[in-house]
Amino acid sequence: MKEGVEASDPHRLSSSPVVDLSTDEVAPRIPATSSCRLPALIRAEKKILSHVWSALESIYVPIYNGKWKLRTVSMNKQSEETPVVLVHGMGAGVGFWALNLRAFASVRPVHAFDVLGFGQSSRPDFPTDASLAENEFVESIEEWRKSMDLDKFILLGHSLGGFLAASYTIKYPERVKHLILADPWGFPNPPDIADGPRLPLFIRGIIKVLQSFNPFSFLRAAGPFGPRLVRKLRSDLTQKFSHMLDEHTVSDYIYQCNAQKPSGEVAFKNMYQGLGYAKHPMVNRITDIPPSIPMTFVHGEESWIGSDVAFQVKDLRGESLVDIQLYEGASHHVYADNTEEFNRLVDPSYIDQYDHGNDGDRSHSVPSRTEPKSGIPAVEDLQVN
Repeated sequence: MKEGVEASDPHRLSSSPVVDLSTDEVAPRIPATSSCRLPALIRAEKKILSHVWSALESIYVPIYNGKWKLRTVSMNKQSEETPVVLVHGMGAGVGFWALNLRAFASVRPVHAFDVLGFGQSSRPDFPTDASLAENEFVESIEEWRKSMDLDKFILLGHSLGGFLAASYTIKYPERVKHLILADPWGFPNPPDIADGPRLPLFIRGIIKVLQSFNPFSFLRAAGPFGPRLVRKLRSDLTQKFSHMLDEHTVSDYIYQCNAQKPSGEVAFKNMYQGLGYAKHPMVNRITDIPPSIPMTFVHGEESWIGSDVAFQVKDLRGESLVDIQLYEGASHHVYADNTEEFNRLVDPSYIDQYDHGNDGDRSHSVPSRTEPKSGIPAVEDLQVN
């Protein structure tokens, strides 16, 4: 187990915590701006990853010459297979990959980091412009890649992480061997209100009021009752890990991830409009990704994110390799609902077939219906995705 790499504080203080993650002790130099919540997050993460802790290399990776840092866990770095890089969704952290890390690492190197503005990573003030905020995320990933000295990798993103992974691939396509998008947020265009019934005035009023708040402000306002609130509102999410972790472990980790200074969630808030649609939908620029890069979409049939956009992308990309997988009974959190099948996504037997000239007319599904699903995000699903 490696000791954390010292890097500057998210708020540009002169020092930052250096944590020996092989013990339960936290070094005393915790920045005052963290409100002393960071040690609780460190302990919660260690608990949720306890089953793989001894096999993890855990560090803070400096980016921009140490200006900020990205919390990173790695496994099986000695393997010569192409590594897989994991990008989590909004309000999450590396602990959300608890059900996948060991399986992924059994076949190739794995690197997962807390996205800038989330988890234990630095929490800077993002630009308020949606495009500039998106670019800040993308450039932080590229700076992380440079610090990690990675050449080419499989890029797997969930939800907001899928949106960022696609945006990264547009800008740095030479770095991505295969793009895997797990129920990605931000792809479809918002529906034209002229095509459907107009929402009642009071509903539009509620939406407008909600949009004035950061997504997790209610959780921070709950204080010590936050974990209990998570268990009550997101029991569906905590139960996905129940065979391995008790609900208190999961709810505490979710709470601690979002009890810190709002940073990434503020950027996310500035990147969406209306009922959670991206201001700059990815479907309008997905053809900017070179056709030589294989792409896999994985959708849960019960997810609030519609799978129809994946078929739209498939049509837009013509002869490019696009595989679409629909998981029957799975929700937005496909990596936890159908773990066994999801974990096979990075197997060499799956990835390497795309290097052998197979055509792009592929889809895999175990659906209870034949039509792709589109949907409007539920409020509760927007909280942790």
